[in-house]
Amino acid sequence: MVLHRGLSGLLASVAIAMAAVFLADQYGAPLMLLALLLGVLFNFLSVKGRCVAGIEIASEQVLQVGVALLGARITVEKITGLGAAPIASVAGAVILTILLGAAAGRLTGLGTRFGVLTGGAVAICGASAALAIAAVLPKHEESERDTIFTVVGVTSLSTLAMVLYPLIVPLLALNPEEAGLFLGGTIHNVAQVVGAGYSVSEQTGDVATVTKLMRVSMLVPVVLGLSLVFRGKKIGGGRKFALPLPGFIIAFVVIVGLNSAGAIPEPLRLAIVALSRWCLVTAIAALGMKTSLKALAQVGIRPITLIVGQTLFLALLVLGLVVFVF
Repeated sequence: MVLHRGLSGLLASVAIAMAAVFLADQYGAPLMLLALLLGVLFNFLSVKGRCVAGIEIASEQVLQVGVALLGARITVEKITGLGAAPIASVAGAVILTILLGAAAGRLTGLGTRFGVLTGGAVAICGASAALAIAAVLPKHEESERDTIFTVVGVTSLSTLAMVLYPLIVPLLALNPEEAGLFLGGTIHNVAQVVGAGYSVSEQTGDVATVTKLMRVSMLVPVVLGLSLVFRGKKIGGGRKFALPLPGFIIAFVVIVGLNSAGAIPEPLRLAIVALSRWCLVTAIAALGMKTSLKALAQVGIRPITLIVGQTLFLALLVLGLVVFVF
């Protein structure tokens, strides 16, 4: 019955997602950003009418399914292939960036929640991490605006980094492995990491991709940790009873385990990855439809400064490790 009531909104979200995928494939534009912007154009559908319920389902339940299925992209073997030092360094950089975000969010008056959201998106895997983290953080009246801002911010900065960061490689005379660690350890979104890495060399692209997968794998402990910290909290200091972990996070961990054990046949794994992509694009299209440009314009300069600062912090930290430690 719920699905029937939400069918119109779901179909609208899927239609926008399909348009975004087509345009991204044709013109090489960032997929998540396109889905978001196209969704914003149809904001009126989320205000009233028969699409409202389906848009809510797409922005919440479909999002959770997409996050759970992300586990099919990750295996323990790919991560351990990097070696102990890079693994420890990348993990440390991710944690420090999130902690910095939490502290900076509180100091700037933007709130710990917002700092954790932007820090996690910058540190792990851009838009996908923003959606996954937002799903387990406490909700308030500006939660969706914060999520949309974070997706726009990390996608824009990731695209800029894809162009600028490879120019740093010859200036510092980084070898292919060092360049791959730098690019894979700093650029936010997977697609931009691949683009930047293979624009330098094939070996650099391989190392950058595996390093990025290491960052993506950090989504597991980070979201688990945030679930435990925030799951029972309500804005305003009250508490409510809740399960230790939401079901979609448990599903995420199970899929990672099955994929690492080789229990998922490759055709099925590829199908799951594709379905995850479609779910996330559909969810971001729905979030776009729920977004008011007027509300987004009221975010101000402080959030922009925060997310740019986190990006620069991560870049300088990883670059310092590559140059002076490895």
